[in-house]
Amino acid sequence: MTQTNSTDDTVGIDASDHNSHPHSDKDLPLLAMGAIGVVYGDIGTSPIYAFRQAMSVRPGAAESSIEILGLLSLIVWALTLTVAVKYVFFVTRADNNGEGGTLSLMALARKTFTNPPVWITILGVLGAAMFFGDAIITPAISVLSAVEGVQLVQPGMARWVVPITLVIIVGVFFVQRFGTAKVSIIFGPITAVWFLVLGFSGVVHIIEYPAVLWAINPLLGLEFIYTHYAIAFVVFGAIFLAVTGAEALYVDLGHFGRKPIVLAWFGLVFPCLLLNYFGQGAFVLQVGVHNVESPIFEMQPEWALLPFVGLATMATIIASQAVISGTFSLAQQAIALNMLPRMQVLHTSETQSGQVYMPQINTMLMIGVLILVVAFGSSEALSNAYGIAVSGVMMVTLALLVVVMWRNWKWHPAAVIAFGVIFTIVDGSFFIANASKLFQGGWVPAVVAAMVALVMWTWMAGRRRLADKTRRDEVPLEFLVENLAKKKPTLVPGTAVFLTSDIEGAPTALLHSLKHYKVLHEQNVILTVRTSASPRVADDEKVTIDAYNELFSRMVVTFGYMETPNIPKALALGRKLGWKFDIMSTSFFLSRRSLKPGPKPGNPLRYWQDRMFTRLARNASDATEYFHIPTGRVVEIGTQVVL
Repeated sequence: MTQTNSTDDTVGIDASDHNSHPHSDKDLPLLAMGAIGVVYGDIGTSPIYAFRQAMSVRPGAAESSIEILGLLSLIVWALTLTVAVKYVFFVTRADNNGEGGTLSLMALARKTFTNPPVWITILGVLGAAMFFGDAIITPAISVLSAVEGVQLVQPGMARWVVPITLVIIVGVFFVQRFGTAKVSIIFGPITAVWFLVLGFSGVVHIIEYPAVLWAINPLLGLEFIYTHYAIAFVVFGAIFLAVTGAEALYVDLGHFGRKPIVLAWFGLVFPCLLLNYFGQGAFVLQVGVHNVESPIFEMQPEWALLPFVGLATMATIIASQAVISGTFSLAQQAIALNMLPRMQVLHTSETQSGQVYMPQINTMLMIGVLILVVAFGSSEALSNAYGIAVSGVMMVTLALLVVVMWRNWKWHPAAVIAFGVIFTIVDGSFFIANASKLFQGGWVPAVVAAMVALVMWTWMAGRRRLADKTRRDEVPLEFLVENLAKKKPTLVPGTAVFLTSDIEGAPTALLHSLKHYKVLHEQNVILTVRTSASPRVADDEKVTIDAYNELFSRMVVTFGYMETPNIPKALALGRKLGWKFDIMSTSFFLSRRSLKPGPKPGNPLRYWQDRMFTRLARNASDATEYFHIPTGRVVEIGTQVVL
């Protein structure tokens, strides 16, 4: 099925499969170091606030060591089951030719169906939308929680926590335009130092109170749930903070590959996280719960507190950078898969195609994060808003993964059901726990996710209606080509390329050109741009050319959804197929539709959606810029369409 990408009617989508770009084993150490900084930056900052929040929801018995050990046991096994087992062992195996993330998993699941069911697309939309909801929370809570450490160094600094946080966040978003190619070099080493410091500070207190290691017993966690069943879901909501950031394992799969991510997790990240959580528990058991407000900071020696706060702040900035970059990548994928209007995409690296900057997304994220910091004022208050979007993404990932296990991996149905049931209980418990915080702040990411999902669904539905309406009014291409071959109009030198998404219909730009100019170029190419369900397409498979007659040819160019569509470069590949391409003698004809809302239909939702789609289309980026066509070679022919 061919779908339009925008009101310019220039791009479609198919489900072809192609090879991806493998990572070399010789680069494994370097990639593992990079993964430590980018992939695990978010989960690496969780010890700052996760155990503190878990303690804050404890009922009575403030000095109970069994209760502390129970909370620690829940954290340990949440990290083990959710991250080590589900994500590292299973989810990272579900790569779409090397690429990961919700939309990649959606595309992988869709490829197994001749006619993909609509619920798979719905899951993809929901997963992507909830990631956007998470993206405005992560920078706010991460940076705010780290800066709050200055209160322990100098109590009088409390009133400066929010202003300092705002300045840091503005700085983080401001430097996005310069790209992460240079600064990312130090991300891995800084984060590696952060994990080593976490592990070492934990070991110091474990040595002083080794009994805390009993928390590795899962029965202590189950006992805590049994004896505190009335607040179990509230506790789950706090425990979940320890695993937020696990979704980055899959989102950044294409940047590093599975081996470096697994090596970094088991070689450094997982052991250091466990040691630090055990160390926090040991410290609390030593000094007493009532005497501790922020265990991760208070467990540091007085001389090391200020450097530790500085290191924590740098770690949270890196964590924020990772989720912001992930949002850019996700938005780029959504645009390529026809799920969002075109937006400006700027490449910030000459060697890494995945490093992109999207000004519109960056501005919207920054405004949202700044509002959250001012509105909530503390990481403790923000923790109520954190989690619902991430747990929702994990539920969507599980549902799509089950489809892949069943249809791609050909698992036995009993094994698929067993896996699905076990992790539905785990992920479902976390989701329900976070959903219970909906009115305490959880509504923030929920509203953001709902708004993004509404925009995506409105765009896709509107594009389908526009394509259907346009197709009804178009002249069959073969009919037009045959008539023009029999009765040729005046021919002019050069090549004309007409962009269209409809293979069967004559491009609107061609019809209007003949109507108004009454001339035809010597060579005419009907060009359709498609987006593959695979992340990248090999150059020798990118272009196909078929000749109708001496005047007309049909060309189909296929880009992967992780690639930047560059039509001139793709057309140059056509030379290998015998087509002579000269950009200076080629004119590109695009049809730009001016949408007008039609009369109010009986369905008020349809009426509202048409107007929203019209506004989105008007604000979409120009097709010329998006496809990297030289502006001096473009002829745009406008038409008016009433929805």
